[in-house]
Amino acid sequence: MTTDVQPTPQQPTARQPTDLFLRESEEIQGDILAGFKKDQMVLLFLRFEDGTQARTWLRRLTPRIATTRQVAAFNKAYSEARKQSGGDPQGLKATWLNVSFSYQGLAALTGKDPYPDQPANTTLGAFKQGPAVRHELLGDIGDSNPDKWYFGNHTERQAVHAVLTIASDSVAELASAVAEQRESASEFRITVLFQQDCATLKGSRRGKEHFGFKDGVSEPGVHGFDEEDPKRAGWVKDHPGTRLIKFGEFIAGYPDQQVTRAGFTPPGPIVLPAWATNGSFQVVRRLGQDVPGWWAQVGAQLQVLKKAKAVDENTTVEWLASRMVGRWRSGTPVAKCPEADRPFNTVAANDNDISFRDDPDGTLTPLFSHLRKTNPRDGLRESRTAEPFDEDPIMDRRRIIRRGSPYGHPFDPTVEGPGGADEKRGLLFVSYQVDLISQFEFIQQSWIDAPDFPPNRGDANGNGRTGPDGMVGLDGTLTWERADGKEPVPLGFHRFVQTEGSVYAFVPSLSTLRSLSEGKLPDTERVEPGRPVDTFLPIPDLQRRNGKSLYYAFRTLGAAQQYRIISIADGSRHADALEKPDQPLSAWKSLNGVTNIDLFLPYPDMQRKDGKSWFWVFHSVNGQQQYRVVSLAEGNQADVMERGDGPLTRWQSLNGVAKLDFVIPVPDRNPLNGQSWYWVFHTLNGEQFFRVITIDHSTRHTDVLQREDRRISQWQEAFKNIDRVTTVLPVPDEQQPTGLSSYWVFHHDQFRTISIMGDDRHEDRVVVEDQPVTNWKSLTQSR
Repeated sequence: MTTDVQPTPQQPTARQPTDLFLRESEEIQGDILAGFKKDQMVLLFLRFEDGTQARTWLRRLTPRIATTRQVAAFNKAYSEARKQSGGDPQGLKATWLNVSFSYQGLAALTGKDPYPDQPANTTLGAFKQGPAVRHELLGDIGDSNPDKWYFGNHTERQAVHAVLTIASDSVAELASAVAEQRESASEFRITVLFQQDCATLKGSRRGKEHFGFKDGVSEPGVHGFDEEDPKRAGWVKDHPGTRLIKFGEFIAGYPDQQVTRAGFTPPGPIVLPAWATNGSFQVVRRLGQDVPGWWAQVGAQLQVLKKAKAVDENTTVEWLASRMVGRWRSGTPVAKCPEADRPFNTVAANDNDISFRDDPDGTLTPLFSHLRKTNPRDGLRESRTAEPFDEDPIMDRRRIIRRGSPYGHPFDPTVEGPGGADEKRGLLFVSYQVDLISQFEFIQQSWIDAPDFPPNRGDANGNGRTGPDGMVGLDGTLTWERADGKEPVPLGFHRFVQTEGSVYAFVPSLSTLRSLSEGKLPDTERVEPGRPVDTFLPIPDLQRRNGKSLYYAFRTLGAAQQYRIISIADGSRHADALEKPDQPLSAWKSLNGVTNIDLFLPYPDMQRKDGKSWFWVFHSVNGQQQYRVVSLAEGNQADVMERGDGPLTRWQSLNGVAKLDFVIPVPDRNPLNGQSWYWVFHTLNGEQFFRVITIDHSTRHTDVLQREDRRISQWQEAFKNIDRVTTVLPVPDEQQPTGLSSYWVFHHDQFRTISIMGDDRHEDRVVVEDQPVTNWKSLTQSR
């Protein structure tokens, strides 16, 4: 069964997170995970002039949108044919389309704001503001100011509503598709604000960006899409050095990477509306590159190093440029080949199996190199004297998927016009991520542009700090750490990569696209005012006393939550009765300031101890769940708040949890060897998951994640055909730790009775099928 505590083989219909099920997705747009990977690509930046017309346009466009299944299957066939032919197969061609929308675009399609205002330090808040508003935070100042952008700037008439991506193996077919889409836009009163043409550079420059270095080597692998290496768990097969990252970092609606390092507070769980599920946030940035300027700067700084005798007199500009990047032109890592490039070694050119642990000060691969600034791997230290972190989920939480491409002709100093120094050229940066702030913006602001990253390396005056990214960062002083241990050399670097346009967009699922074409967004969550029950709290000293058990039943009435006291009798009928009518939460001193209780979790070793019982109380404040500690005294049931509110991030076992819904103690493991085991059910982006955790019986009550998330649908029998469970209540006289335990399962306005066997398999089944909650007189009667 799928409810076992220890992982066991699944039934064929139950997907494990390690299965490649994402390759079969017809909901996720194709460029996010599979990647179009075409030599030619065009992005059309669109503005809607009429919402009704735009919806008709989208209705016509949606069947043309490429899905992950289509693109993944094509890419696999293309790769296999390429291996057999030794070159690009001529018979395999495809043209793909994807579409994304800015916040303003979603509002134009639906005729209203997609969601209420959100703080600027949340992804939804950042998405609504857009990069033009946040330009200073992103380092887009001076020549990169939005006033100079080609698209996405401050002006209302230049506001981008949609980004249409068109990619093809054929130049002719791409031109035809672009012409068709421009005609369609015109027909439906959609303005093409800007057209960005992109193409892979040709000949020896293929796969490189305009400065001349190979790009796209360090892309992450994705659980559920990329095959795991059977010899190295957690890494992609046949791609040494490529870590597998939880797909929840890139696709909304799924659990993200787990982070359990002691002393590290990970980014809080991101809570998105249900319509975001199977979508991703897209960042588009046009980055202009001054190629001759950057190379001239490298040459000038080489002379500084030679004057300081920090490098040999025979050191070349090429050698220093490779340190700015972290790779040679071919892609060969400096960490593996410090003295010279290996341009004809394709293995070296694609080598991503890089460690910086033995180079903590960056004397081989500088700390300011583009490679280390965008992904520090295992070489990051909090200070010079600290031990480096392992490359683990701390870094994985920051990864993004990049799908960019060069634009413009490569620089050629011998010509005028195309290829000349004055022609516009650069990289169209495109990335996908679920959390704009903790992923893209964090990398840009806290790593690339930050002079003090890695941290705590400079003196009180700021001297000796690492400096910004030597390839794409802001103006600043870079600290060259000498291999001979002598005084570091400061290098003055200026920015030769300028932002020329930027958009934050959202790439919806195919289902959401269809809803948008009707002017709607799927509901964020089913709202049930007046639902019969939210959660229960068994009154500790009144369980199975005189043939019945008493409970506090918390339920929502309109917008307010109240509680009542009910009783359930032992016996086959389990007759229930209302013992005390509804009262406001304010009657509890320990719940001061609380407006909505989500659940109570009893301390496993502090029930009816010294005359009182202790509980963790989970409750929501402004949509964010917190918890506090309260106690209930026996006899008079006096309640005390023992500890004030704290964030869920204090629970290591709840990393990635946005909203805890209910908990079921594992019947035969409460307790077991000084621990209590629990199935923990929680909601993320409108969908329920469950995981297994343990809580120690000790003063610290240490909690540990024992098994990561699975969907509630993978609990095969007991929750079958249920999309969302409200709460679960153990049947009081049918709890047998090593036998059969029964539970009432409440979902929407229905309830059913289930059983779970107390053995290693924890076999579960439905004992009594769904019935209306109105059968519970104690929950529905007013007196």
